[in-house]
Amino acid sequence: MNTKKKMGLFSIILMGFNAIVGTGIFLLPGKVYQMVGPSALLVTLFDAILVVSIAMCFAEVGGIFKKNGGPYVYAKEAFGDFVGFEVGFMKWAIAIIAWATMAVGFSEALQTILPQGIIKDPSFFKAIVVTIIIGGLSILNLCGIKLSVVINNIVTVGKLLPLIVFISVGLFFINGANFEPFFNNLTVSTGEVMSNSAAVGAAALTIFYAFTGFESMAVISEDMENPERDVPKAIILVILFVSLFYILILGNSIGILGGDLSITEAPVQESFYRTIGPAGKYLVAAGTLISIGGINIASSILTPRSGSAIADDGLIPRAIGKKNSKDVPYVAIIITGAITLCLALYGALIGSFATLAAISVVSRFVQYVPTCLSVIVLRRKRPELKSTFRVPLGPVIPIFAVVVSFWLLYNSSLEKIYIGLGGLVVGAIVYLLMRLTLKERN
Repeated sequence: MNTKKKMGLFSIILMGFNAIVGTGIFLLPGKVYQMVGPSALLVTLFDAILVVSIAMCFAEVGGIFKKNGGPYVYAKEAFGDFVGFEVGFMKWAIAIIAWATMAVGFSEALQTILPQGIIKDPSFFKAIVVTIIIGGLSILNLCGIKLSVVINNIVTVGKLLPLIVFISVGLFFINGANFEPFFNNLTVSTGEVMSNSAAVGAAALTIFYAFTGFESMAVISEDMENPERDVPKAIILVILFVSLFYILILGNSIGILGGDLSITEAPVQESFYRTIGPAGKYLVAAGTLISIGGINIASSILTPRSGSAIADDGLIPRAIGKKNSKDVPYVAIIITGAITLCLALYGALIGSFATLAAISVVSRFVQYVPTCLSVIVLRRKRPELKSTFRVPLGPVIPIFAVVVSFWLLYNSSLEKIYIGLGGLVVGAIVYLLMRLTLKERN
């Protein structure tokens, strides 16, 4: 294939930023401040260290393999077909749910911007919007990776601008007194006082969710010009950049709003309103819409390729991985779009995705833990494999990432863990059925 149609390092970095930064950055500060007060800055730094550790593991194994799939490929090579399938199946399923949720989220955000009374039937309006988003982006994706990447780059820059303006302007309105006392013991959740350790754990899990998505950069390796070189660079650069962004935005929000941060539903928007007036409020509202739209674009590109990667290895029907003349997995794109649209229409017309979306945190660890462990396993099992990046300090960083990941899971609710494990059970059943089907054919 002509490499000019593939993604370079700059486009990969923008794709990664777009996949990570979404509505969470506009809503996160208030929720975290409620739990731990100004020390949320330290919790964010702690999470940044954890995410960088996980990202380095992704960078090492991502610097080895060229094929699509990311965490699925690493787990399969290190632990075999079954573990690889479980990781890949969960990634594809949760990515579909996440895309459907973001499509509904975009329609709801759009409603808040339009003049009141213009929408007669909110549910029908949301159904129309999600159909246009998912259908349109799926068609765009069928036309090839190049056009989708160009639009993704434009939207990502549009997403960055209001955040950069907020950080730059907000620094001049910070009140140092708002950071005292730095360690806040008033940690409350659902009306009940939490212990300090539980509050820190809950805050760390909340902030961690805002970092997720960086692994998607490795899912589309076949669409990159030089994945062995660019994936490690992009992952590390994006995580460092996002970490700095989050700390600055959280610091600005605390410094401007102080205690009011805990009762503000849209902290970044409110902070900007207090600095430059109504113009700031509308700028952030537009940024929120662009941000959610950007995640929809990234999801339309990344999600189908999680399914096609499994199909390419024959763990699900190979037809799902078939590519068209534009060299895109058109069957996976159509299937992904159809399932996503059904889920989004359900969310728009009937119910909510709150419960299903909540398991995405647990599902991420199903990808992260095997990837971190695969660094250690592949070094011993496949020493001939050479990466363009090597995690320093031997096995220390991968082990640290795994241990802290389990600690964060410990601070999650049992409901999320049970539902997440339920997804693994479904994946195991699908795997066994596929193995039996292939055995009968042979």
